[in-house]
Amino acid sequence: MAERAYLILENGVVFEGYSFGAAGETTGETVFTTGMTGYIETLTDKSYYGQIITQTFPLIGNYGVIPDDFESATVAARGYIVRQWCQDPSNFRCEGNLDTFLKARNIVGLYGIDTRRLTKILRESGVMNGKITNVKPTGVTDDISGYRIIGSVAACSTDAVYTENPNGKRRVALMDYGLKNNIVRELVKRDCAVTVFPHDTAAAEVLAAKPDGIMLSNGPGDPRDAENLGIVHELKTLCASGVPIFGICFGNQLLALAHGFAIEKLKYGHRGANQPAKDVLTGRTYITSQNHGYAVVGSSVDPDIAQEWFVNVNDGTNEGVVYKNAPICSVQFHPEACGGPKDTSWLFDKFATAMEGK
Repeated sequence: MAERAYLILENGVVFEGYSFGAAGETTGETVFTTGMTGYIETLTDKSYYGQIITQTFPLIGNYGVIPDDFESATVAARGYIVRQWCQDPSNFRCEGNLDTFLKARNIVGLYGIDTRRLTKILRESGVMNGKITNVKPTGVTDDISGYRIIGSVAACSTDAVYTENPNGKRRVALMDYGLKNNIVRELVKRDCAVTVFPHDTAAAEVLAAKPDGIMLSNGPGDPRDAENLGIVHELKTLCASGVPIFGICFGNQLLALAHGFAIEKLKYGHRGANQPAKDVLTGRTYITSQNHGYAVVGSSVDPDIAQEWFVNVNDGTNEGVVYKNAPICSVQFHPEACGGPKDTSWLFDKFATAMEGK
């Protein structure tokens, strides 16, 4: 019989369920994601650093663990919540089950709670801190109410420069703020030599590599944090270089900050594989995969510098920016999404074309 476990939110609401994955307790920012598939990509996405992930789809783990689909080698999330997890997965690529995967990475899990009720609370009240514990809670403790995600980008970035597909036709400098592996895969697929740089690399070092293009990756946390001030300063130099730049998710936000635009925290964020994003230049809407709790304030985009490129059809928030006086563009969603729709993968082709000067 599984051990009893609990989730207590910072508003005092308690959910009672059962423990799976690693034993123990954990505190983090409690969020939800609506993807019906891609749970392995979700767990290995470093953008979830410091968060407790809640899956809204009721059955998770039915196709097991597939290492080829990992977005990173580690799990940056603090905890994992599902309604029901599958103990006997079935898939020809399966190499293990979810419980074993979580135990091996010391990730505390909780199952058997009403995830629909939890999601409705987060949707109505906004994301909030929470704690998974095996001890029945008697109240909100200081470690819950005082929790804050800090040092996220430094914790998730690479420590050293490395190159994938070194003989590729085009040279891409990829800034790693907590990147997903599929960004590299999509670039390599287009015959790019991808050199990955740590988040705090000086612009002069990046430009010394003579890249044909610069990619800004996804990443966790609030881009306005003091830890990112140095990043924004170096990014201003990269933007003035004339080298084509393409930003994804966190990269979209950093480019906005580098040009003086504002960032806001969303009430409960966009996390899932079914988010509609409208291209305001063509009027076409794409179904996208997203994972972000912050967004560029659309009204802050200076029309002399740039214009909104995509907006979220559900709430009208910014989903991308195209810049007018430099070969720079960015999107808030994930065109490289592995466990999600492929509608916007053409953006990598657009970036490849920009690197050719066309």
